[in-house]
Amino acid sequence: MDPALAAHLRERWPGDSRFQLYDGNAMNLDWTQWGAGTLAGNLPYYVATAIISKYLLKPGALTHAVFLIQKEVAERIAAAPGTRDFGYLSVECQFLAQVEYLFNVPPGAFRPPPKVDSAVIRLTPRPGALSSETKPFLEFASACFRQKRKTLRNNLSASYPKEKLEGIAALSQRAEQLSVTQLFELFQSLSN
Repeated sequence: MDPALAAHLRERWPGDSRFQLYDGNAMNLDWTQWGAGTLAGNLPYYVATAIISKYLLKPGALTHAVFLIQKEVAERIAAAPGTRDFGYLSVECQFLAQVEYLFNVPPGAFRPPPKVDSAVIRLTPRPGALSSETKPFLEFASACFRQKRKTLRNNLSASYPKEKLEGIAALSQRAEQLSVTQLFELFQSLSN
């Protein structure tokens, strides 16, 4: 919601049928109303993850999203398993989309320059990622990362009976040590 930017954009492309401006809160927009295309935005830090999650859980016909976000958030989204930055946000984004960390943007590219570095990411929804298992898996992943320094067994002990968790070697690891695929396989195993 930036009235000055909205006014500038209206002046820059007056009467261009290819350009439509929606001036409002992105959390209140229904992106499924649009056909195929790319969602693009410069997302404020405090709401970036909420907007990204909303897009990934209901992308409609939009084929890509390209976002300028705080570099720290972009690094968490694109983090590899086994790294300090790999967490629930990494799993959610990488499970639902192909994540591409495109490039960094220095503070000097903005007026006034912010006190943080930025980065551009591209998210391409994975075909078939949204299914009846999506919500339960994301809830499972959230539980896995509830306390990052604890093992999976400890984090999942409140959600599963003790006997169900016995004999599964992966549970002695921390969630950040498993790939998205391994976490999904563990979820499926425990769901049976």
